[in-house]
Amino acid sequence: MSLSMYTASVPVFVRTLTSLGKWLAKAQAHAEARKFDPSVFITARLAPDMLAFPRQIQIACDTVKFGVARLAGVESPVFEDNETTMEELRARIDKTLAYVNSFTPAQIDGSDDRQVSVPGRNGATEMRGEDYLKHFVLPNLYFHATTAYALLRHNGVELGKGDFLGLK
Repeated sequence: MSLSMYTASVPVFVRTLTSLGKWLAKAQAHAEARKFDPSVFITARLAPDMLAFPRQIQIACDTVKFGVARLAGVESPVFEDNETTMEELRARIDKTLAYVNSFTPAQIDGSDDRQVSVPGRNGATEMRGEDYLKHFVLPNLYFHATTAYALLRHNGVELGKGDFLGLK
């Protein structure tokens, strides 16, 4: 049986972004319970030279947004990277989820052999849709979701493996 590119992508994207939104809600509740400003999370980073917390969320959303658009062979909407609050980051996740959920299996299935062009600093990289999903989109999504998770855990938010896997 061949791979359904839709079931290998959209449900994974939805579950991961939904979990990410729940982590932000837990972070907000954590800050409120301990009586500190949740904007503390906005500047969070694990090392001085890494991207701050909002960029992790923005890139995770962009990875999914561009991923589903490229697999469907359509242009992706542009989202400004101007979120500065937890509420704005949650709104970005919600907007991305709405976009991803607008796609049907018929738009994505069959993209496994379609050539996908991924723009980069040194020019575009061409790859098959299946390779793009497996070796670019999913690892990139998990990298930035894991980094956001680690930043929240580092700052005391009570998250566990179940939260990461979308079981809570």
